[in-house]
Amino acid sequence: MVRTLIKIGLTIAGNAIGLLVVWLLLDDVHLEFSGFILALLIFTVAELILEPIIEKQITKHAEKLRFTTALVTTFLALLITDVISDGLNIEGVGTWILATVIVWLGTLLAGVILVRMFLDDRRDER
Repeated sequence: MVRTLIKIGLTIAGNAIGLLVVWLLLDDVHLEFSGFILALLIFTVAELILEPIIEKQITKHAEKLRFTTALVTTFLALLITDVISDGLNIEGVGTWILATVIVWLGTLLAGVILVRMFLDDRRDER
């Protein structure tokens, strides 16, 4: 029980800090100090209710979400390469989207083909 109360207290404190930082940094975020405590409590309760539901859904649909992770990973790898290397330069949102999907599909297909080739060779050896 004490551990749960500590977790809730830390969550409230963290959320308060997060909301204040967002309010300070972003012009289009507005907080009224008279309603701040209520906003904080609503945000925290919503977060505490939604977190286990989302975790359950992610766990339940993990296989379906793997491609999303792979797409994001591909995009970030392209971005890092573009920033660090002179050998790659991608311009335009459409090009970034297409490049990400094409590289992801190419990697996926190559992986499937190579795995099948490797597994077929291993079966032949047995």
